[in-house]
Amino acid sequence: MARNVEVARHPAAIAPPRASGVAGDLWRRADGVWHHAFATQPLPPLWLVVCSGVLALVVVASARIWPVARTVVTMVHEGGHAVVALATGQRRVRVRLYRDAAGETVSAGAADGLGVALTAAAGYPAPSVLGLGAAALLAVGHLTGMLLLGLLLLAGLAIAVRNPYGMLAVLVTAATVAAVCLYASAVVQAGFGYAMTWFLLFGSVRPVMELHHQRHRALANRSDADQLARLTWMPGGAWVVIFGVVSVAALAVSARWLIR
Repeated sequence: MARNVEVARHPAAIAPPRASGVAGDLWRRADGVWHHAFATQPLPPLWLVVCSGVLALVVVASARIWPVARTVVTMVHEGGHAVVALATGQRRVRVRLYRDAAGETVSAGAADGLGVALTAAAGYPAPSVLGLGAAALLAVGHLTGMLLLGLLLLAGLAIAVRNPYGMLAVLVTAATVAAVCLYASAVVQAGFGYAMTWFLLFGSVRPVMELHHQRHRALANRSDADQLARLTWMPGGAWVVIFGVVSVAALAVSARWLIR
């Protein structure tokens, strides 16, 4: 009993109740999210996992919704370029996102070499890798940790974004994730987390298919695959195949983890 009294009198333990109004409510919710970040949550029912996957597939397959939703995939794509560029010693990395869901990442450094090739190769696999990581966290019950990691990555991307529309897109996405973490019920959080994971996995496949069709019609001579063809001994078509294998493999492995 004495131990409980001491904890109740500790300043850190009584700080949240002293706050009031909107700020106090936000503090309590944020404190709860932080405590859940490292805790294991119960896995959701199978129907929720499957339904969220179907919803993500519908979004990716839709001719109307995909052009808008693809901006999220573009964020991850360009974020992959930016992370590898920084890791390989590139300087002044800048990201731009555009209204047509296109994007570009520029940096200062060598015009060729291994670092540049790795940077060019990182874009298309990035959504697959992130989706695979998210699926691994969800499979072991770390839903809140996965969502907070997404917020952290969005904050890092915001530092590199250099155009107004790109910044707006990143902030809106981050605000959506934060709102779900703070105010949504456990079921809604689970549905959102699984839907976003499925979306990244399915959404990594369609851009590779689009790249193949564009290159087949000679409409993508400035694509990542064509840049890699100039930097390496492998033709652009081979890089498209590699991108496709990575995205399909990540989807297959993640589906096995998520649907158990």
